[in-house]
Amino acid sequence: MLSILSYLRSGNYIEAIIVILSRCFVVFCCLPIHELAHGLVANKLGDNTAKNQGRLTLNPFAHLNPIGAIMIFVFGIGYANPVPVNPNRFKNPKRDMALTAFAGPVSNILMAFISVFVYTGVNTLLPYNTVTYAIGYFFYFAAMVNVTLAVFNLLPIPPLDGAKVLGAVLPEDKYFKYMQYERYIMLGLFALLFLGVLDAPITFLSSLLMRIISIIPTLFFAMFK
Repeated sequence: MLSILSYLRSGNYIEAIIVILSRCFVVFCCLPIHELAHGLVANKLGDNTAKNQGRLTLNPFAHLNPIGAIMIFVFGIGYANPVPVNPNRFKNPKRDMALTAFAGPVSNILMAFISVFVYTGVNTLLPYNTVTYAIGYFFYFAAMVNVTLAVFNLLPIPPLDGAKVLGAVLPEDKYFKYMQYERYIMLGLFALLFLGVLDAPITFLSSLLMRIISIIPTLFFAMFK
């Protein structure tokens, strides 16, 4: 995914503005939904910690993390303040923690699907002009960022959701030993992102997921051509 600076350097100012707006949409709408999904599933499974702390809300400022938001604009991937979860309140802590963690990326995939649906509909049903181009482009980038967020968050690296899902399949002693190095692994993750080492695998997996998500909207709007 091209950075905002890449569009500005190449003189694609309209695209740069649309990318900025789409990432604002992700920061102030999609990330809150991601965190709300965690909280709702945890609450459903017996842990009302997030509810008691006022985190079952779509208010973006209840979830906003400045560093994670900046990462969205710079790298196209980032995070919000995670909702608090107390696994001791779950009936089956390992399983329920994994389900709670998985809910966030699933919400991103659903939002990506909706964005692709709108993007495909705009391109199929509406006449091409500057306005429809901007609308379609906006939803395309919103879909791409959501897909990238889903893929990124499913990496089995703390503090990402994938590390919590990993806890459901690893033996408890090995998982706790792995999590002892969480701080160092997290620093390594930031270094890999900064150096661009993760760009290729994340782009490949995101493109694959994007193609899968696009199948139903493409088939649906093909009937209107």
